[in-house]
Order: sequence, then C-alpha cells, then structure tokens
Amino acid sequence: MKARVPRRGPCCFDTYQKMKIAIQGESGCFHEVAARQYFNYDEIEIVPCSTFDLELTTLKGGGAEFAVMAIENARSGSILYNYTLIRESGMKILGEHNLRIKQNLMALPGQKITDIREIRSHPIALAQCMTFLNQFPGITLIESDDTAGSAKQISQTKAIGVAAIASSSAAEIYGLEILSPGIETYKQNYTRFLVVGNEEKGNTRGNKVSICFSTGDKPGSLAKVLVKLAELEINLSKIQSVPRLNGEWEYMFYLDLELNKNTKSDIIKRVLDKYTSNLEILGVYIKGDMLYDS
Repeated sequence: MKARVPRRGPCCFDTYQKMKIAIQGESGCFHEVAARQYFNYDEIEIVPCSTFDLELTTLKGGGAEFAVMAIENARSGSILYNYTLIRESGMKILGEHNLRIKQNLMALPGQKITDIREIRSHPIALAQCMTFLNQFPGITLIESDDTAGSAKQISQTKAIGVAAIASSSAAEIYGLEILSPGIETYKQNYTRFLVVGNEEKGNTRGNKVSICFSTGDKPGSLAKVLVKLAELEINLSKIQSVPRLNGEWEYMFYLDLELNKNTKSDIIKRVLDKYTSNLEILGVYIKGDMLYDS
C-alpha cells in the first residue's frame, strides 16, 4: 500500500516504504502517540528505544528515518539534555508536534481503586497527577523509566493491586482497564515533541527556526543579539541556556524564533554571526498547532 504523506514538515522520503520512526519508550507511550499523530497515518513502524541517546544512535545508524523526541512540557519545563544531544548528533529539527497529555490510571481488569496498593509510572507523569494521587495517601508511588513500560510490566507479570499511569493507548495495547481517566492536575498539559532527522529531508520554507550559539563573557552581549532579532521583527518564542560543560561555566543559548513572511532563516545567520560564536541553525520547520481540547 502506498503510504500517505505526513501532515507537515519532513517530506523527502520514499512513500512506497513503511517509514521507521524511533521513539523513546515502549509501544503505547506518549512518544508513539505523538509520532502517529504527526505523520498522520498508521503505516509507520515504531522503533522503541530505551533512552534518548539510543534513539539518536538508531537514527544516525540508519535504523530509522526520523526520531520523535520530547523537548519540553507545559508543567515540567524543558528537557535540557536533549538540546545538547540534538546539537552534537549533527541531525536537524525538521518539525514539532504539541501533544495534549491525558494521564490515565490503569490496572488489570476487575479491580477498583480501593484494591490498589502501588502505582507505577515515570516520575514526571506522577508529578503531573499529584492532586489526584494525594487523595490516596496509603498507596505507594513507584518511579519507573517509562509510562507505557509500567503498563507492560503489569500486564506481563499479572500484578494484582498494582496500577500504572499511562496513555489510553497503553491500556488498549496491554489489556488493562482504565480505573480513572484524565487524572492530570493541569488540563492544558501539553508536551512539545521535536521531529529529528537528516537535513535533506527537511522543509526550508518553515515559519519557525531553532538556533543555538554562545556569546562573549561581557555585559550586554546577549542583549545585543536580542536587539538584532527585534530589529528583524522576529518573535522570540523561547530562550534556554545550557552549560557547555567545558569547565569554565560558559553557556550555549538555545532560541526558538518565529519568522515573519518576509524573513528567511539565512538572514538570521548572516546578521547574528558577528555577535555570537558557535552559531548553528538547528532546524527550520512549521510551527506546531496548539489544540486545547478537554
């Protein structure tokens, strides 16, 4: 069957082959949900990876055409490590997808919440649900590496009295029953995922650009960069500093820029080059939608 073209972003691939998409986590995790929503069809092959490092290693080694990586959550903030991973990998950001995260409490069928003595999930997922979880002080919370992985373990071990917090997809895949849906505290709980791949598969006509650079250790050095961006009428939607790990407490700045229709990404590099060092365009892509559903 001929595969359909992704909804946005990466487009230069063989549409007659099932694309392989690397994700961090087990089947049914939110990374997989984001990947399937972004590419907009089921004819993709998910390549689960235990870590973000392995995910990019798989991508660079040809084990996948694209990787989908979480970069920030509206409640928990940025995953700083992933900025460095992407920059050092030589891969480029080709797209983004904003996924509404709905956390669900699930367990083997036939149980009630009163039967549960343990709840397992990723620490960020647990933190997102504390208003709900605080109602059950007698239940022990166990941190795990993955939301869907927790659901899978319960299914495989037939663990009675143990629940997981994960996506509804995980409940379906591993045969668990949702005891309580939508238990996240913050109902506009979004995670932003980046689509990463080889630069030639990208879209050079995007309206959003991610860049990184360092500046001299002088007063006003960063301010000069921001002034230049303002002069170009470029909207700065995000700025993040990450240590360079060179022993001198220098920082890399990561910026997300929204372009107006008259500005091209190459202008950014040309204008900022003399005010920065290690300047790099990490990706040009289409800004992701934000849909605040219930």
